[in-house]
Amino acid sequence: MTGRKTEIQRLERYGNPAIFFHWVLALLITIMIALGWYMMSVEEEPGSDWLFKLHISIGITAAALIAMRVIWRLKHAPTALPSSLPVWQARASRYTHKLLYLLLILMPTTGYLGASFSGDAVEYFGVPTPTWVAKSDSLKEQFFTIHSWIAWVLVAAVALHVLAALKHLWVDEDGVFQRMWPY
Repeated sequence: MTGRKTEIQRLERYGNPAIFFHWVLALLITIMIALGWYMMSVEEEPGSDWLFKLHISIGITAAALIAMRVIWRLKHAPTALPSSLPVWQARASRYTHKLLYLLLILMPTTGYLGASFSGDAVEYFGVPTPTWVAKSDSLKEQFFTIHSWIAWVLVAAVALHVLAALKHLWVDEDGVFQRMWPY
């Protein structure tokens, strides 16, 4: 047990910017998924437009943070996993993180494109963004369908990520979870 505890103490924590991006985006994505599902359940009700505008505005904010996170990640390699981690778990971690990054890029992109092709002005907290495409109901529907499917895949990938993190925290007790914990 002493060797394992020593290795846990040697594990390098992620930097503060990485931890900030991780937890802020975790919160925003949770809010966005919940808001997205709720607004779809009330989309035909009068006065629901503000939910869509809020979803778009938070989505644009999330997209900017995702872009900053990707840039940060490209310039800063992730901290090393413990050498005691089985090869298949390290590989699964790498592929899951790549999938999460891909989904985090595709989610706001498809949402923004769907909103852009709707013919309505895309607003960021009430400020209209430039209109750059003509209205197209078919493209709007295609992008929103893709956006919806990505949401489900993202929820599954995040669930896998959370379960793996909790396994490292409560079962393996190997310090992997603590590398991204802000305290």
